[in-house]
Amino acid sequence: MSLTIASILAESAVRHADRTAVVLGDLRLTYAQLWGHALQYASVLRDRGIGRGDKVALLLPNTPHFPLAYYGTLALGAVVVPVHALLKADEIKYVLEDSGAKALVCAAPLLGEGAKGAELAGIPVLAVMDSPDGTDPGLERIDTLALSAKPLEAMAPTEPEDTAVILYTSGTTGTPKGAEITHLNVTMNVVSSAMHSFDIQPDDVVLGCLPLFHTFGQTCCMNTSFYVGASIVMLPRFDGAKALELLVGEKCTIFMGVPTMYLALLEAAKGSDLRPKLKSALSGGAALPVPVLEKFTEVFGTQVLEGYGLTETSPVATFNQVGFEPKPGTVGKAIWGVEVEVAQAEVEESIELLPTGELGEIVIRGHNVFKGYLNKPDATKAAIVDGWFRSGDLGTKDEDGYVSIVDRKKDMVIRGGYNIYPREVEEAVLRHPAVAQVAVIGLPDPQYGEEVCAVVVKDPAGGELTEAELSAWAKERLAAYKYPRRVIFADSFPLGPSGKVLKRELVEQYKGA
Repeated sequence: MSLTIASILAESAVRHADRTAVVLGDLRLTYAQLWGHALQYASVLRDRGIGRGDKVALLLPNTPHFPLAYYGTLALGAVVVPVHALLKADEIKYVLEDSGAKALVCAAPLLGEGAKGAELAGIPVLAVMDSPDGTDPGLERIDTLALSAKPLEAMAPTEPEDTAVILYTSGTTGTPKGAEITHLNVTMNVVSSAMHSFDIQPDDVVLGCLPLFHTFGQTCCMNTSFYVGASIVMLPRFDGAKALELLVGEKCTIFMGVPTMYLALLEAAKGSDLRPKLKSALSGGAALPVPVLEKFTEVFGTQVLEGYGLTETSPVATFNQVGFEPKPGTVGKAIWGVEVEVAQAEVEESIELLPTGELGEIVIRGHNVFKGYLNKPDATKAAIVDGWFRSGDLGTKDEDGYVSIVDRKKDMVIRGGYNIYPREVEEAVLRHPAVAQVAVIGLPDPQYGEEVCAVVVKDPAGGELTEAELSAWAKERLAAYKYPRRVIFADSFPLGPSGKVLKRELVEQYKGA
């Protein structure tokens, strides 16, 4: 039996040949053009020795080069290894060596670190795009070579369980792990998202601002949009004001983003009258605070539908999906063909499911669960127990099947023996008018073990605010053991590839403060 993710674009090139697939500035590519060019990329890669099962790393921004290299690689039966665009040379070297990549396709603006990383790993680089400074880096250009290449005549057959993509997790502990995602994983995630979860149609226009090297942007935005024949308006570097301008100018109907993007859009709306006519807004990647969700609905007139998933679940596991009444503050129900339950968090060697409504670790079973971590059998064994994937997230499931995420197991603060879930504290603090963003962390404390600390980015329009005032304000709204005794004001937060706040970096930064 053969199954390939490449067929997502191949099929739409037949069914939606003349529809616009991607938009970048003045550039418009139809589905037929995009697939035709992808097959030319495949031909160039094949001529350089890439074949079925070989790994091709992509260090590319959100431009049409990403889908061209992505589907071109998959059409050969090869494996895509997306590389986070902010990595440094040594980190890139690690990903290239760990994955066994045979080549790196790299955008000219990212060659500074990319070419160094490839040199350290001893693999060739194929560049795309002109250098920002106009200089010639002296590398082969896959985009130029593809223009005169004869398109690949037929897609290579691959098995459903073959690895299609290796996605490197952020590495909250130790070195990043390469999650092996299969053709079946992605195809089923795309089909269930398009058919049962998202309200997405061929005439929709999606703003493609989520990084395509990340699973959310790759599967939910790119693959799902291409599956139905919708258009993607690409935004290489996210900026709230620019996103707002594109949403209106390109008549976008669907916005997909992470919480930091929703905050940026709300900020941009304060100084602009532009309001897109959105059919739906989808949020994932991290928990969206309810106050932000409410504010977005108020300002843009669109309800935000939240979902949940992880790199290892391809990524969607639950969603406030079509056909069910959305419950704000929840991440919806398990998607079609997937089971999501709550298990004892403390029991690691087996899965002990808990009754409805009890708090525990979210566990997932179904077609979306990944194959395992590349070269890391022990990590795979710890993550997949009794057929269930252990998410590391704490949450509950109500009697109607709606899942609520309380927090990361690792982010929980234990103060004087009491368990405190940062998200609950963040929800309360965010309701203060002078607070734009907040991240709650636990800092070492000699008396209580850990003390609750709120790191806050202030809203300039909210008036004056001191640390003591905010702490006192939170004390009135939270139990005595929960409210933040410590408040630290910051200009910004360190963010991971999906826009998540990197709390471990905040802890490192402030633990001696």
